Amino acid sequence: MNEGKRTVRPARTMVGAQVSDRVIITPVLIALNVLAYLVTVFQAGSPMNNDRASLFTATSMIPELTAQGEWWRVVTSGFMHFGLIHLALNMAVLYVVGQHVERELGKVRFSAVYFLSLLGGSASAFYFGTVCQQLAGASGAVFGLMGALLILWKRQRRDISTIVVVVGINLVSNLFTNASLLGHLGGFVIGGLLTLAMVRAPQQNRNLYQIGAVVAAVVLLGVMFALRAAQLDTDAEVILEIARTCRPN
Repeated sequence: MNEGKRTVRPARTMVGAQVSDRVIITPVLIALNVLAYLVTVFQAGSPMNNDRASLFTATSMIPELTAQGEWWRVVTSGFMHFGLIHLALNMAVLYVVGQHVERELGKVRFSAVYFLSLLGGSASAFYFGTVCQQLAGASGAVFGLMGALLILWKRQRRDISTIVVVVGINLVSNLFTNASLLGHLGGFVIGGLLTLAMVRAPQQNRNLYQIGAVVAAVVLLGVMFALRAAQLDTDAEVILEIARTCRPN
């Protein structure tokens, strides 16, 4: 009499991802950001004034140009950085936080949280911000990952005081720098809420619930972009005149 072999199910994290110590997406994202920075440095001939590069100008977030149809900027701006210090700070946080979040969420969910947080930062700055701004940096996505880690550690009943302090310091520092507070907050909120939805999804049909949360986030951000673009289009002449006086050289 042959006994059937028992099927061993792979261990899963709290969101349903397969447990793995391999971290792939985080180093790939860091490499892409560093590569983009090096290209702008080469074009501008300066590691600190790389925002003068043609690639930076063509891909950073400039509201009036975005509203006129250059929508790639809402994503590509997340891979541009104002100088070496800006890049180093964001990549350091991405390296530390990204590894923890990627292991818990898995590659697909982690990628969704990262890029929707990036879009959340862009949407927040675009919708609530002024036209006199040029936005760049992975800060929205990085803050989204910090929001995700806050939810994950809270769910695991771990001490979240360190994350709260780091987020608080970074937000307060926005008041004394040219960093976009709106962009940081937008990424943090989207990353935190999306991760919360993934964590709280019931085990039965969990993937369906999580996909629904992602779709809802995409719709929300799409509506924000569309409404603001319509407003800027309505006031196109005034907006363009203002933009000529405040756009960086």
